[in-house]
Amino acid sequence: MREFSRSLPMLLLRGREAVMRHFRPLLRAHGLSEQQWRILRALTAVESLEVTELAERAFLLGPSLSRMLRDLEARKLVARKPAKDDQRRSMMSITAKGLKLIETVAPFSEAIYAEITRRTGGDRLAELQDLLRALEASLMAMPVHHAGSAVDSEAEFRSTRAPKKRPRPKSAARGGDDE
Repeated sequence: MREFSRSLPMLLLRGREAVMRHFRPLLRAHGLSEQQWRILRALTAVESLEVTELAERAFLLGPSLSRMLRDLEARKLVARKPAKDDQRRSMMSITAKGLKLIETVAPFSEAIYAEITRRTGGDRLAELQDLLRALEASLMAMPVHHAGSAVDSEAEFRSTRAPKKRPRPKSAARGGDDE
């Protein structure tokens, strides 16, 4: 087995942490978590997104996204409306107040990126981004093996993003005592 410090998951986590430790104070100063920032950033690129697509783009599980969206809606940073073709689905969009917050945070975020680029080198940073995109694409196409069996990695990924609801057991008496 490879040395723990050389394991790819640990190196990726350590790299992520090295980057995010510079952004967290900025986000906290503006009352945002990393996940909330990802939601806002994902919504700035589109007019609106269906909630499940937003979960995929922001890389969040459904229950966590729901909780964050409630908070962002209460702060009037995002808005929800029913989908035109299916009233059961919700479409999310960023509000003018949310865009104003992005505009406020963006110059500070860009200054952090500029310093990261200066310390890393623009070419090396671009190469790292290309390598990470290639790694993701390659591994998403690779079957996932669990205890000797292979499963479709895309299906596995989707199953980890949006847990299926389990049917509630029916009460024998149906007297309402099953809560």
